[in-house]
Amino acid sequence: MLQRVSENRAHPRYEIDSAADVSGGSHRIQNISLGGICIRTSRLQEVGAPVDVVLDLPELGRRLELHGQVVWVNREPPEDVGIRWTALDESHRHALAEYIDRVQKLAL
Repeated sequence: MLQRVSENRAHPRYEIDSAADVSGGSHRIQNISLGGICIRTSRLQEVGAPVDVVLDLPELGRRLELHGQVVWVNREPPEDVGIRWTALDESHRHALAEYIDRVQKLAL
């Protein structure tokens, strides 16, 4: 289920029930946007650390390999990490936007 997270951001974030492979480990996604992703993890990264994120998008029959940078870390429960996309090319941006749009419509 996709649910918009109400915040004043450049890119709206949506809560989603899915997982992502982040730097070699599978983690639950808390929310996602065209600007980045928030994941739950007890394997916390340091702010500024580069990360690789792989998203399987079965709705589109695609797998996206994205690059990001840790922008914040919450060391208290629920232990989550905010990652900003870096070097998001037009093809990946389009696929991510299509995925968010498609899952959002399915949730209605």
